[in-house]
Amino acid sequence: MNDNLVLYGEHFESRLLLGTSRYPSPSVLTAAIERAQPAMLTASLRRQTASGGEASQSFWNLLRTANVPVLPNTAGCHSLQEAITTAEMAREVFETDWVKLELIGDDYTLQPDTLNLPEAARQLIQSGFKVLPYCTDDLVLCQKLVDVGCQAVMPWAAPIGTGKGPINPYALRTLRERLDVPMIVDAGLGLPSHACQVMEWGYDGVLLNTAVALAQDPVAMAGAFADAVRAGRSAFRAGAMQAQDSAQPSTPVLGTPFWHQG
Repeated sequence: MNDNLVLYGEHFESRLLLGTSRYPSPSVLTAAIERAQPAMLTASLRRQTASGGEASQSFWNLLRTANVPVLPNTAGCHSLQEAITTAEMAREVFETDWVKLELIGDDYTLQPDTLNLPEAARQLIQSGFKVLPYCTDDLVLCQKLVDVGCQAVMPWAAPIGTGKGPINPYALRTLRERLDVPMIVDAGLGLPSHACQVMEWGYDGVLLNTAVALAQDPVAMAGAFADAVRAGRSAFRAGAMQAQDSAQPSTPVLGTPFWHQG
């Protein structure tokens, strides 16, 4: 039965999106991509361009030969206009209307600018972009992003790069229950079990970078996360049992043995 991830009407066989920075080497990144088989690869225009010197050209060639759709992001942008300009440049460089919208409001936590993010998303959507906004787990913010036209949202599990996993399960589960759009957990996952957990809650996918890139064996970790995402999705679709407050017998009793005493 088809269970593809659907974003803006496009189908993806994988529910894992993979970042491309901080890997030990290009060869390790290439192997991690091959092992994970992600739906998209994220890349920052600020760090990697198609005409920014030998290193950038090498990276650009790596992305092209990976045969995986590229999701440009606006990482490092601190103002609405900066994010919009970067997105427009990325559309030309990467030849795609997809963009991961990052608009940073705090340099310490890298928390999104929750006040200006919806307006940035609105303007980009009006310009024909397919916007995947990086946001917090705030229900009102995510609803505003949907209201301005975002057909998917990407709340964090924890601040970028922390690897802490879901620090506010209540907020994430509430989001999943209240919003009827695809949601991808972006940032803060550190272990495959974290990815499996949010997928069990009904999230549609996860976006990873640091947890894979900084692992002792990034390629093996990429595979572990890919397996965890699939397992979590399968568990969600299977329907988990309800937790019980007391022990319940799991072995059927077919009869009561009779002991003869002489």
